[in-house]
Amino acid sequence: MEKISTIGLPTSGRTAAWNALYASQMSQVEFTPVDKQGFGAELSIGTLGPVKLAKLTMDSYSVERSKDHINDKRPRIYSLLLQAKGSSTLHHCGHESNMSEGDFVLIDTGLPHFFDTKDFSVTIMVRVLPSLLREYLPTPEQFSGLRLGHAVGLVGTLGAMVESLSESVGNGISADHEDRVARHLLEMISMSYTAGFDISDESAVLWRRRNDVISFIESNLRDPGLCASSIATSLNLSPRYLRSVFSVSGEKISAFILRRRLEECARQMRNPAWNGHTLTEIAFSWGFNSAAHFTRCFRDKFGMAPREYRSVATNAHN
Repeated sequence: MEKISTIGLPTSGRTAAWNALYASQMSQVEFTPVDKQGFGAELSIGTLGPVKLAKLTMDSYSVERSKDHINDKRPRIYSLLLQAKGSSTLHHCGHESNMSEGDFVLIDTGLPHFFDTKDFSVTIMVRVLPSLLREYLPTPEQFSGLRLGHAVGLVGTLGAMVESLSESVGNGISADHEDRVARHLLEMISMSYTAGFDISDESAVLWRRRNDVISFIESNLRDPGLCASSIATSLNLSPRYLRSVFSVSGEKISAFILRRRLEECARQMRNPAWNGHTLTEIAFSWGFNSAAHFTRCFRDKFGMAPREYRSVATNAHN
């Protein structure tokens, strides 16, 4: 397997250098290590027939793939991520998944996501082109951002298989057998998701269209005028069809927009880099146009006022 690491990188500008290295091998993202100068990281990459395996070992960090990163020219990829060591939280497709060792989550790199680790972390990624994954998991849109727990069904076996393959790729599997092993891995992924979730009978077309809507929402979340009617107009959909597209998730589109805005405000309030900005500035930057409405909605969701939430987060960092 090919390896890149922080060994030899200067302490000054180490974060920027690591981001550039990662982007050259994987996807364009922005890493923010807790220790921006002294952190250590290693990325091992190998191929298994049509599947790419990548193992990331890194000190505590967060990583974001924003809409600006998605403008690059690389093909869309699905990445099945195994939390091999440590714990983390992933925000993706409107879901928040708290990951512990042995858990999996499916990430669509064509949509924004934010990943935050709590400590030293090892993650292993199985990266697959959408056309191939759909042969085994016809509607991956149903599962993007949802945690697949380590104690569910075949997940423990899948985890052991992924960890073993990440160590043996390029060092024990002959090229003649790689395609067959990759197919077995994809079949195990399919069985794990089938056993771990209730597979919806809804049309795959609706799930794919829903992800198009989510992508539009994420790209325009800061727009105060964002609403169901503006989305329908922009995407050339009838309001009725838009409601049916979004109904497969069981959440109204207005509730989804409000929740995502509140989540982004809370994330920004937890970030020390935003301590110099007022709560109103943060709220208005995410599409709210009333401080009172923001405070009321924030309290309903998080159980405390924004000022108290920020104070708790600040004390946790100190």
